[in-house]
Amino acid sequence: MKKIKMIGLDQDLYYEKLENGLEVYLLPYTNKKNFSVHYGTHFGSLATTFKPVGEENMVTVPDGIAHFLEHKMFEQEDGVDPFSFFTANGCDCNASTSWKSTQYLFSGCTKLEENLDCLLTFVNRPYFTDENVEKEKGIIAEEIKMYDDDPDWHMERLMKEATFHKDHIKVDIAGTVKSISDITKEDLYCCYNTFYQPSNMFLIATGNIDVDQIIKKIKENPDLNKRESNLPFEVKKEKEPKNVVTPYQEVTMNVMNQKIGITFKIPWNKTMDPYLFDTYGGALLAILFGMSSIYTEEIREKNLATSFFYFREHADDYMTYEFIAQTDHPKEFTDYIVSTLKKAKITKEDLERVKKVWISSEVLMTDNSHTTLDNLYYDLTEFGHIVPDKIELFRNLSFKKLEEVRKSLNFDNYSVVVVKPEATSK
Repeated sequence: MKKIKMIGLDQDLYYEKLENGLEVYLLPYTNKKNFSVHYGTHFGSLATTFKPVGEENMVTVPDGIAHFLEHKMFEQEDGVDPFSFFTANGCDCNASTSWKSTQYLFSGCTKLEENLDCLLTFVNRPYFTDENVEKEKGIIAEEIKMYDDDPDWHMERLMKEATFHKDHIKVDIAGTVKSISDITKEDLYCCYNTFYQPSNMFLIATGNIDVDQIIKKIKENPDLNKRESNLPFEVKKEKEPKNVVTPYQEVTMNVMNQKIGITFKIPWNKTMDPYLFDTYGGALLAILFGMSSIYTEEIREKNLATSFFYFREHADDYMTYEFIAQTDHPKEFTDYIVSTLKKAKITKEDLERVKKVWISSEVLMTDNSHTTLDNLYYDLTEFGHIVPDKIELFRNLSFKKLEEVRKSLNFDNYSVVVVKPEATSK
């Protein structure tokens, strides 16, 4: 087992890649009673066209199948309900699907080994039938319809559709009522056998854990041990055009106040480490639009927006800087955001202030073992590796490099979605 020093945090991360390819990351805490475990696969909603294990040709499965598969993993042939098992053994259990991964998780304070064994067992023991697949379609359809009534969800979906031509990030993770109606048990087994093999999966545990006992328990699990692994497969990647789909559009929805969504489509810098490139972008946005920024204050003072927030997201070949605001002045707000990103003056002192905030936040977050696990999971699924030296990386951020990154970004390539309230009858 390899020991990875978490630089600046006085913690050690233990890593081992098992013979079947499963990657295990263990971060013990000596001052905690609780623990958290995430068991994940590098399979999310983006992967719908792929060459399955043992096949020569590509297949395309229905949208939403990764999320559907996540639901079905909790149904076991022996009738044992994993949720009930975890509850009876003092733990919370959940699962989630993103664009790039699916995770199964539990947390608690008691019976770690029993709960870990249950997690490994049910995720490595699929049970799909025509009957239970059909039953699940109605459940997930209701979940999808619930989101259909959410204007914020609709707005974010429209923003993705206005930005991306082919990248599957524009399709909702859960799919549509129509797409999930086409899912068969054969589709589920095809996805499971391809993407749920141990060599495409990982396990992360933090908190009150004994490293030797945990790795021993993992290696002894019979359902994990009997799985075939290290089998080749291939996921099709679409060639996404650089330009956005629709630079500007207006729609009406059942909202009280007018909103705007702006999405900047940014190609990944192929010459930089993805995490570092993303970090410099995050620093730029924090300087210009953080809570204490003079430009944020000016947006309020000029009444350009009553509220707004920003965030970053990652697609295959692009990342996005996204702004959502409540405003009666969409053009003026858009012009201000674009102008600020391009021309607003920033200083070394601005960067140093952000660095100090990030370093202190990183140290503070490590006191929470569950938050630390979430961060490790995010690094692994978004960037393909754990980042053990974040504090040193933050400390060494260069103002010169920040300016170089800023100049390389094309802030003319963006889409705008304006959402207006529906007209009320008199």
